Amino acid sequence: MYLTASRPDLVFVVCMHARYQASPTKKHLEALKWVFRYLKGTINWGLWYLKDTAMALTAYADVDHAGCQDTQRSTSRSAQFLGDKLVSWSSKKQKSTAISTTEAEYIAMSGCYAQILWMRSQLTDYGFDFNKIPLYYDNRSAIALCCNNVQHSRSKHIDICHHFIREQVKRGVVELYFVTTDYQLADIFTKALP
Repeated sequence: MYLTASRPDLVFVVCMHARYQASPTKKHLEALKWVFRYLKGTINWGLWYLKDTAMALTAYADVDHAGCQDTQRSTSRSAQFLGDKLVSWSSKKQKSTAISTTEAEYIAMSGCYAQILWMRSQLTDYGFDFNKIPLYYDNRSAIALCCNNVQHSRSKHIDICHHFIREQVKRGVVELYFVTTDYQLADIFTKALP
């Protein structure tokens, strides 16, 4: 897990392996050997930050609905950028099973926004001001749910703790943008390495 702190390309594969660390099979150990071979071939890869003046805060979020074969729970993935520099990322299994794709996507957006809110707070302490922070997402239904404050019969079961993003959209702190899957930068955390 420590590798994921400086190697975002490993987040997906490390999280998948971590799910089976308590009782690995031979198949899991073979896959782990593949990861070590990948690391050997990419030993000099990592994040490199040059001095830059761009301080725009942007974010991308994605989810794999019911991606866990054992529990059918979804995994939320997000990436936060300061300028064009990736500064924060996460891959976290959701605490409950989402009934619909829209619910899973909405929960992922909410989690991503919680990270943006924390980052905004920290950067504000250093004198930076961010309003209308763009959050890019590839699900129009989840974006509509965030922008429409009406309870729908299909969404009323979603836990209230995820609805704070609606308030932030209404206040203009965050702006939601649709992005196609081809341009979804958080998608790297939902796919296996080549």
